Amino acid sequence: MSDEIKKKRPHLAKKKILFHQDNAPAHTSVIAMAKINELKFELLLHAPYSPDLAPSDYFPFRNMKKWLGGKRFANNEEVESAVDGYFEELDDCYYKQGIEDIEHRWEKCIELKGDYVEK
Repeated sequence: MSDEIKKKRPHLAKKKILFHQDNAPAHTSVIAMAKINELKFELLLHAPYSPDLAPSDYFPFRNMKKWLGGKRFANNEEVESAVDGYFEELDDCYYKQGIEDIEHRWEKCIELKGDYVEK
């Protein structure tokens, strides 16, 4: 992964890589953690589970679920094509705003000591 990042994003080659993963046992195993340390990635801690911070509720998926509502597909290729088209139509500022929104939701969750965050 480190080599791929250097090839695809050479401007990041000398920067510290922040790595975010969930706390699933496979991701926190001794082998996985040793590799993260070997690559010198900085591991961002995974926030305690909160329904308001569930990955399936992150910005691209909320709207995509609405967009997919009621649509019918004949096969997986049609689904993949439709989803690819959906993401291709989104403006760059959509992603920037979505990431900023996640940051604010995390901050609010921390302020409320893990209590539910209002949407």
